[in-house]
Amino acid sequence: MLRCPAPPRAGLCLLAAALLAGCTTVGPDFKQPAPPTVAGYTAGSLPARTASAPGTLGGQQRLGQATSAPTAWWTAFGSPALDSLVQRALQDNPSLDAARATLRQAQQTYAAQAGSTLYPTVNAKLGASRNGVNGAAQGTGNSQRIYNLYNAGIAVNYNLDLFGGNRRALEALAAQADYQAYQLAGARLSVAGNVVTTAFAQAQLAAQIAATQAIAKAQADELDITRQRVRIGAASRVDVLSLQTQYEQTLASLPPLRNKLQQADHLLAVLVGQAPGHARLPRFALADFRLPPQLPLVVPSALVRQRPDVQASTALLHAATAQYGVAVSNLYPQINLSASLGTQALTTGALFGPGSAIWALAGQLAQPLFDAGLRGAENAAEANLQAAGANYRETVLQALRNVADALRQLDNDAQTLRAQAAADQAAQQSLQLVEQQYRLGAASYLQLLSAQQQAQGARIGLLAAQAARLADSAALYQAMGGGVLERQSAGAATAS
Repeated sequence: MLRCPAPPRAGLCLLAAALLAGCTTVGPDFKQPAPPTVAGYTAGSLPARTASAPGTLGGQQRLGQATSAPTAWWTAFGSPALDSLVQRALQDNPSLDAARATLRQAQQTYAAQAGSTLYPTVNAKLGASRNGVNGAAQGTGNSQRIYNLYNAGIAVNYNLDLFGGNRRALEALAAQADYQAYQLAGARLSVAGNVVTTAFAQAQLAAQIAATQAIAKAQADELDITRQRVRIGAASRVDVLSLQTQYEQTLASLPPLRNKLQQADHLLAVLVGQAPGHARLPRFALADFRLPPQLPLVVPSALVRQRPDVQASTALLHAATAQYGVAVSNLYPQINLSASLGTQALTTGALFGPGSAIWALAGQLAQPLFDAGLRGAENAAEANLQAAGANYRETVLQALRNVADALRQLDNDAQTLRAQAAADQAAQQSLQLVEQQYRLGAASYLQLLSAQQQAQGARIGLLAAQAARLADSAALYQAMGGGVLERQSAGAATAS
């Protein structure tokens, strides 16, 4: 260590000047992208209310202007069992656990970088050495002097960050933590949506299986009667084969339906973090749900603040902006300051005694004169910023398309349900008339079985349309951004 009688005045002046200039931060400052200027989502106007149909799942739905989607939107379907299942999934889903851990990692990475960037590093040192000096080298003869040297001290180092490169890097890490926070929010929205739509699918499949089994039973009865008629000469072998074909085709449609139902059960188990073979989950029926009478419609300018995918893309744009600032700052001088204070003595007893104190103060400025790679790194960072801006615009457009699809599907499926409900009502009325005729002897049993099959077929179409309206409502809630987000601003994401 160098002994100095007093700190150089010129060095103090240089240090003071550098500190005064230390607030400079090169590179562009991040600005929130402008919200979409479009007023609506679809090319044409939307009806004020959807079409209605008889039944609890056929009511009209109204789109109401809202500033945000409801927090627990799945409760709008009126099923306590569904509410409980969604909460279990949000708590125990493994993918959400992984997303939370990734967020904590990003937050702690920011905290680690902030600690070494915003504050100087301070290290305590304690050392001892045994040294030998040859007197011949100093002109005092060939004798060798051996001695011990002890030292203790504290060293302080600090990168002045004159042009803000370290602060830009820290800003990029904060944006990365925000990105992970919105990724977690998107994962929560996805898990909740998957639980809800899978529950709807489970209910639909169970009802379809029951209706298909009823059709198969009616076809089996009709087939038995036709075989009896063949024996008495009232029907032909062709009639039997035709009916048997229909019956076998109906039976063949049951295993795929059961397979889909079992897959829905397995998916629900995994979503709540349980093994499919050991899960104890509720079985849902379409009658367990109600159709939300009013759905939120957030304007496009507010949508970008609601959807986690858009917010995540914004965070990546912020990170790319800060990383470009880091590349620009590398073209400017770097200043490193260091200071040390300690003691040095030949014996441990004198280590902290009078006259043993030593100190040092140093500053170093490095200015790149020729480094062809620095300009290339700046150009690469600028290209990355441009790509992040394009990706943000693409994300916004996809969000608008997602909402537009959900709105159109909501309207079209409401009309489908109205038609299916009318078809089901007509098939039921036809079945009632045939039943009356059968009781009066004016219709055969085969006509009754045929009417029953037709009614069950219409009922299957109605069940699919009812489930579609439920799924459409859930899709619109998700498209609006959902309310299950663990939303965190840049400060909140990096605070822990």
